[in-house]
Amino acid sequence: MSSGNVLSEVTDLTMRFGGVVALDRLNMQILEGEILGLLGPNGSGKTTFFNVLTGLYKATAGRVTFEGQDVIGRSPQEVYRMGVARTFQRSRLSLPLTVFDNIVIGDYENMQRGLMFNLLRRSAFRAEYEQYVEKVRALLRIFSPMLVDRLFEAVGTFTMIDRRRIEVCRALISNPSLLLLDEPSAGMTHDETAELMGDILQVRDKMAGLTVVLIEHEMNVIERITDRCIVLNYGQKIAEGTYAQITADPAVQTAYLGGEAA
Repeated sequence: MSSGNVLSEVTDLTMRFGGVVALDRLNMQILEGEILGLLGPNGSGKTTFFNVLTGLYKATAGRVTFEGQDVIGRSPQEVYRMGVARTFQRSRLSLPLTVFDNIVIGDYENMQRGLMFNLLRRSAFRAEYEQYVEKVRALLRIFSPMLVDRLFEAVGTFTMIDRRRIEVCRALISNPSLLLLDEPSAGMTHDETAELMGDILQVRDKMAGLTVVLIEHEMNVIERITDRCIVLNYGQKIAEGTYAQITADPAVQTAYLGGEAA
C-alpha cells in the first residue's frame, strides 16, 4: 500500500507533435508503494506519458520529477539508472533467446560487459553470471516455479501469459522503484489476465517499496488491482480517485461511452 510520500510529481506537462497536443498541461502525482491505474480512451495520452517519463520523448513544456530529480531532458539510460523500468504493449522479447537471456538484457546497463573483463577476468565473469542466474530464478519463482525449470529454453516456446511474465521480470531485474506496465493484458484471455494481475499483486507485496503504474482497458482488472486511478482524455486529467469514484464520474462515463453521461 502507498506510504503517502510523493515518488514522482508532474507539473503542467505538455507534449505536442506538430499541431497535435498529446499531453495538455497535465498535473499528477505518483505515490510511493501504490498501484496507480492510468485510464482513458485510445489516444488519450497514456503511453505518451510513459514515453516522456522514461526519456523516449522530450516534453514540449512542463516538469516531471522522480525522487526529487528532474526527468525532462534525460536519456532513457539515465532514467533507467534513476530507478524507472517499463514494459511495452507490444512484446519486445527476442523469441530465439532463452528466458535467462531475455531477462538479463534488462539489466544491461549494470553489467560488467567490457571485452577485457569477459576475456581476462574469468573468475569474476563466472561469479557475476552465477549471481544473475540466482537473481533471475528468484524473480521467476514469484510468478511460476515452472518458469524456473525452463530457464534456458527459448522464449518462443512459451504461452502468451508466460511471455508477459518474462517481460515483467526483465523490467524488475534492475530492482526499480517505479514499474510502468503498458497494457500487460494485451493479447491474453480473461483467465490469463486474472492470473497475471495476481502475480503483480504478489510482486508488489514481496518487493518492498515498489510502485506500479498500470495502463489498462480491462475495467475488472483496474477494480481489482489498483489503489487509485487517474483518467485522461485528450491529454488532460479528467478524474482522479478510487475505482468506485472514477467510474461514477459523469466526465469519465462520457469519455468512455460518448454523448450524454448516464
